[in-house]
Amino acid sequence: MTHGGQPMHRARARAIHDRPQQPGPVLYWMHREMRADDNWALLHAQALAAERRQPLAVVFCLARSYALASLTHFAFMIHGLAETATLLAARGIPLIVLRGEPGREVAAFAREARAGLLVTDADPTRLKRAWLAAILADLDCPAIEVDARNVVPARVASPKAEYMARTLRPKIQRLLPEFLDTFPPLAHQTEDWPGPLPKTDWPALLAEFGPAPASFPSGATAAREALERFVADGLPRYADDRNTPLTPAGSLLSPHLHFGQISAQTIALRVMEAQAPAKARAAFLEQLIVRRELAENFCLHTPGYDSTEAFPAWAKATLAKHQNDLRPYLVSENQLDAGDTPDALWNAAQRQLLATGHMHGWLRMYWAKQILFWSHDAETALERVLRLNDTLSLDGRDVNGYAGAAWSVGGVHDRPWPERPVFGTVRSMTARGAAHKFDIRAFITHWTRHARG
Repeated sequence: MTHGGQPMHRARARAIHDRPQQPGPVLYWMHREMRADDNWALLHAQALAAERRQPLAVVFCLARSYALASLTHFAFMIHGLAETATLLAARGIPLIVLRGEPGREVAAFAREARAGLLVTDADPTRLKRAWLAAILADLDCPAIEVDARNVVPARVASPKAEYMARTLRPKIQRLLPEFLDTFPPLAHQTEDWPGPLPKTDWPALLAEFGPAPASFPSGATAAREALERFVADGLPRYADDRNTPLTPAGSLLSPHLHFGQISAQTIALRVMEAQAPAKARAAFLEQLIVRRELAENFCLHTPGYDSTEAFPAWAKATLAKHQNDLRPYLVSENQLDAGDTPDALWNAAQRQLLATGHMHGWLRMYWAKQILFWSHDAETALERVLRLNDTLSLDGRDVNGYAGAAWSVGGVHDRPWPERPVFGTVRSMTARGAAHKFDIRAFITHWTRHARG
């Protein structure tokens, strides 16, 4: 581990497009790590541009093909990206916003700019892989992919799908000293771009998508402020209060992490130096590093990560065995959408999600498992969980959401539990169990009043 801000570890980058080396500018296609600071992919692109004595430009392509993404998601993303553009411009680095399908537009821009190299973010999700494949099929220059999402790069941590956290944890812990470096600063660019670049009308673009949600201000500055609030208030009590939805000790950083507005590595370094109990710091770092990187591992090595094919054999078997069990009731899509089911705690959690774009983490697991309890089969339940999460949650369409849904419905990264109706040996969660953790009546009352205005 270093503390002076060292160059990026070479294992974060991998060549993904074998083409002859050629002169020309360096392009960084930014699509997952939407920040100017503490971004290994951007830092690597800048270092390569300096070596080649070529200018660097950042390219972002605004695509409307994100499945289930709402206008609120786009607003959160665009407002954060506008701040990133300002921070990059202060360092002499242009950010070009393209529109359309990235697989076509990014490759076309690279040709027009006569780029000599493309650098991009690593992302294991299916849509991003499809975009990348389309770009590479039409790209004339070499390309490099950089894992700036994980503290320990996912492909370095493990070459296979891990069974559960206890199998990945020792691999991560062994590699942390090698990868948990402080970040060097992003330098000011001195090379001029050869020719005019497209201009982005940021006021018009921001107006097109509307304001960011009031409950979650967007951007790098807001993310840093949220981190400091957590370090001051939530972290000291995290080990004891993180599963208490009434006065949560959570960081509320997941939307910022999803949209790449802050680095998990930045958060880890700040938490490690914080004046908080060692137990609290260890509990948070377990979630931030091990559990998040387990989700990355799951999506990277499991092609059907958003389907029942991802479930372990024991879970598939037990769910099939109990598929015809009598459900206490079957809930409709409309009831789920409105938070109008026979379960008052579930309704309160859904109303929290509808109002804020966020649901407390423990409740999100309970919420998903109840959907399994109310659905004809596990396949229907998983589709419902992902639809609601990806549509309503600001951190939806994320590897953590896919892994969490698979854990809740299909026992992924879990073990068999005592057999029960409907769930079989997949772990169940009940309102009675929740009542032992927190005052569920107070939580229900709060969000019932909120829904009534």
